[in-house]
Amino acid sequence: MIEILRNRRSIRKYTDQKIEPEKIELLKEAALRSPSSKNINPWEFIFVDDKMLIEKLKSCKPHGVAPLSTAPLAIVVCANETLNDVWVEDCSIASILLQLTAQSLDLGSCWVQIRKRMHDETISAEKYIQDLLNIRENFRVLSIVTVGYPEKWREGKPFDELQFEKIKINKM
Repeated sequence: MIEILRNRRSIRKYTDQKIEPEKIELLKEAALRSPSSKNINPWEFIFVDDKMLIEKLKSCKPHGVAPLSTAPLAIVVCANETLNDVWVEDCSIASILLQLTAQSLDLGSCWVQIRKRMHDETISAEKYIQDLLNIRENFRVLSIVTVGYPEKWREGKPFDELQFEKIKINKM
């Protein structure tokens, strides 16, 4: 696991190589194994591999979303907010597990923040995606995780660049 963490970086450009079905199945399994508060599992995942639909997703923010320009897969992470008051945390855990699983499968990924972001001056990115993908009203969208084969791998952060000053022992 530490090697996955050492090597993981956000990838914003992907090749046009298709992701093998067995890797997509493993990503689905990883999402469904994601822990949640009280094991309520309020999250749901929309795996989008339709190029035209991904192109429309790209417009969810005012200047577009670069990773969606080339990603062969976009995973929309959402949750039924009526099931759990910590749906944001549950979806965050699921999003990062998708990213780490992608890394373990030699795929790149990027977290695209949706919650609390705007599509334009009048509509949120979340509402735009809810309308586009027919997401029910009580479901909230936290993120999109893009996945694909990286056009170029980025090196992980060097050990000496880690911010050890942010670690405190026993007290702040």
